[in-house]
Amino acid sequence: MPCLVSMEFSSATPGASPSASAAGTEESFRSEIPSAPPMVKGMGWFFSPLWSPRASKKQSKRFGEGMKSDHVEAWLDDHSDFTRAYFLRRASAVSGPQAETSPLLPKRSSSEHSDLLMKAHHHHRASSPVTGSHLNISSPMDRLKPLNCNLSAPEWMECSGCSPDILCCQSPCSPRSSRFSFSPFHPLSPVCPCSPDLPHSPLPLRPSAAKAAACGYGECCPWMMELMRGGLSWMGSVAELCQGAVLHAGELLAAEGSSLSLVKKESSGRNILEEVIALTALGCSSEDDVCSHAHLELVKGIMGCVLATRSPMNLRDVSEDPRFNLDDKHLSKIRGVLSIPIKNHRGEMIGVVLMINKRNECDGSASAFTNMDEKVLSNHMDVLGMVLDNVQLYESSRQEAKRSQALIEMAQVLSKEHRSFEVLLSKMAATIMPFTHAQYYTIFIPGEQTVVEDEVSFSRVIHLECEELGSTCQIYRRERDISDLDPSYALRTLLAMETLNMSESSGEPMRSLICCPVRNERSEDVIAVCQLMNKRSRDSDEVEAFNRYDERLLEDLAVYCGLALQYAQAVQITEERRASIEVTQEVLAYHITAAEQEIQALQEATIPSAESLFILDFHFSDFGLPEDLTTQATIRMFLDLNLVQDFNIDYKNLCQWVLTVRRGYRNSVPYHNWNHALSTAQSMFAMLMATDQFQTIFSRLEILALMIATLNHDLDHRGVSNSYIERSQQPLAQLYGHSSLENHHYNLCLFILNNTGSQILSGLSSEDHRAVLHMIKRAILATDLTVYMERRKEFFSLSKKSRVNWKSEKKRDLLRSMLMTASDLSAITKPWPEQKRIANLVAMEFFAQGDKEREEFKIKPIDIMNRENSTRLPCMQVEYIDDICYPLYKAVSRLFDTCSPLMNGCKKNRENWLHLAAEGKEGHGGKSSSVTLETYKNNEEEEQREE
Repeated sequence: MPCLVSMEFSSATPGASPSASAAGTEESFRSEIPSAPPMVKGMGWFFSPLWSPRASKKQSKRFGEGMKSDHVEAWLDDHSDFTRAYFLRRASAVSGPQAETSPLLPKRSSSEHSDLLMKAHHHHRASSPVTGSHLNISSPMDRLKPLNCNLSAPEWMECSGCSPDILCCQSPCSPRSSRFSFSPFHPLSPVCPCSPDLPHSPLPLRPSAAKAAACGYGECCPWMMELMRGGLSWMGSVAELCQGAVLHAGELLAAEGSSLSLVKKESSGRNILEEVIALTALGCSSEDDVCSHAHLELVKGIMGCVLATRSPMNLRDVSEDPRFNLDDKHLSKIRGVLSIPIKNHRGEMIGVVLMINKRNECDGSASAFTNMDEKVLSNHMDVLGMVLDNVQLYESSRQEAKRSQALIEMAQVLSKEHRSFEVLLSKMAATIMPFTHAQYYTIFIPGEQTVVEDEVSFSRVIHLECEELGSTCQIYRRERDISDLDPSYALRTLLAMETLNMSESSGEPMRSLICCPVRNERSEDVIAVCQLMNKRSRDSDEVEAFNRYDERLLEDLAVYCGLALQYAQAVQITEERRASIEVTQEVLAYHITAAEQEIQALQEATIPSAESLFILDFHFSDFGLPEDLTTQATIRMFLDLNLVQDFNIDYKNLCQWVLTVRRGYRNSVPYHNWNHALSTAQSMFAMLMATDQFQTIFSRLEILALMIATLNHDLDHRGVSNSYIERSQQPLAQLYGHSSLENHHYNLCLFILNNTGSQILSGLSSEDHRAVLHMIKRAILATDLTVYMERRKEFFSLSKKSRVNWKSEKKRDLLRSMLMTASDLSAITKPWPEQKRIANLVAMEFFAQGDKEREEFKIKPIDIMNRENSTRLPCMQVEYIDDICYPLYKAVSRLFDTCSPLMNGCKKNRENWLHLAAEGKEGHGGKSSSVTLETYKNNEEEEQREE
């Protein structure tokens, strides 16, 4: 059955007026109503005459069972929610589940349809009857000089929803309109002013014709029936879908030729047209009549105008249009042209369709396309736009699923450990080659940015090749030299720092490639270039261009490659630093380890008794003690505490360890040197040996840890405090953050314990070894006075109890920490000559630090480190005893009576310092001395009340 619209227009005489034609159309539709089926099924309801709101009363009865059509229309208008939901359900029968969910989908740009063109091009090469050049409307055309312009995307492409024209051009099958319209409100295109049959200005259709059916086939429209039967099978063939729509529309309009192109957005943001259906002869017309080169150029120009204006173009006679220069005799074969934009339901332009030379059914002569033809073609293209939108939605979801899978696989590869950087990149590249169907993948890695004659060169490449094996593919890593590969595109990408996507077909088989820069996230420098080449078609062995999905996947891979490069560089730097540290440790071990003669001499020496060395006395002084006796005294402490026997310590290893620890202290430091370490260890030894209480409270492992910690607690001390190290931003502060010196002392202690020949803990089990190292670290960190000030309140409150249960590890850890501080500060308890000598050494060290702070940081040092306060040393010593020392020794003496000599010695030295402060009363104006004496009296009164 021929199309009713075509029948009516073909029967009209050429000289008939538009109004007469419209009237004839209305009568023709009315005459066909009785033969139409009573109910509408499938998609035919879109175009069925039964849905004309201005149809006859008989038609209204069949639809509404006695209700007037005006009432039905009014009711539908007043119940827009029901109307919209109903037609959405009806539309879902055609477009499938995607159509129902489409109102909730995010807005997509019409340019995304360009990705579907890649598939359409391949189909066109295989099935299109006309092989034309690549249709790019933005390319210059010599024949169409008035249209020779770059048709860049206008501003309305970015805000199409704001245009009044867009708001009123919803398709009759669009589910997005708030009020359902049975016919689109596209503005009719202006006709050519030279048309002999139509007036110079566009005439609106009569109301009955404006809302009439778009296709005379009604619900039996073969194209729509085929579309419904195809369902989702159309999703894989955009070219076939467009070709079916063009052929059907050409049949309805009795056109001699047709063409269809879809919009593609370039990387620059400009919109161009790429043909899907080349200019094709329809009906009985021959290819030579309409498909010459001149015709193709003319078609490009007309479709370019439609793309730029987004408005239909209906030309009754192209030769009379001043915009086109038709000096070619072949162009006389094209007379009437009808071209309209293809839009989706959001009004975004996704393509252009063109029809040429409407045939007269009577005599076969060419006639002009009418407004009704434009309406018919527009309605069919609206449906095509909706279906293409669904195709794009399906393709986007499919590509996103592939992309997600590829990203997961690349993340899994990156998460695994790879010894070779090339293997890591190769595995990551191999994950996307099957997804993109690329034949070659190459990673270009630039050199050290050495510019030779203003050119940047690549230092190495990683090249992979993909070989198709039926439904699977095998990827090989080929050893290729840089000279064997073309780096020109990679160099362009490296310099431009932008993704390059291009295809070439001139003079050789087609070649397509994508180049993407790999950036360093921190510096934003391009550290490599990824290149995919030759995308293989899924249906044949032909090469096709890479699409936007391939670009996104390669850009994602570039991010992972950047992470891999940074990871490889970090690993390389780490390995280099590790090797450097090993070398440094080797050199340090060599220089810090005692000479073999010293070790042998200490090993063969007869160790004096503790009594003869006076190491059991709290008033022990190392002043004037020969150096060899200091090491022998240390060995005696370990022997008398039975540590050598209990832990099976090799005697030679013990001798080497003691000598190495002694060499670990700096002799240039006035106070914090080996003598201070020996004095600290002797104070701990004296407290442990003075009573059996400590032997009962502490385990043998704890006693070993305390003795090792006291000897090592100031290893490699630099004569400055933690505050100076942090303020000067020394590497120690950056390495540890807090308690920098104490952490450094412990790490050096650990280094010596692990040094060959000094492993005195080798006889311990792994569990005991971990436990003793933990206790050593805790004990050394406790010598930081900041830690002591934080924990002493808890210890002081514990000391006031009548009885303490030391079975708790927490309480024993607190006790070990307080004993470490008591041993470290024990110089304040020594006899007055020794105390005075040591105080001067401490002041010398502190004043030296103060001088550095004044010179380097331009600040005034604190009082204790300010050389200008050297005359106030007695007063500062009294304050030091009152604030730091005396409260600690008082608490320890309360818990352990045998430690009272420490408290008594502290009190005596306080009196001596107070006496010196009184002697300097006249030099200081008497103010500071009076304050100190008053404080002393108050402290004595408070102590008597407590006792």
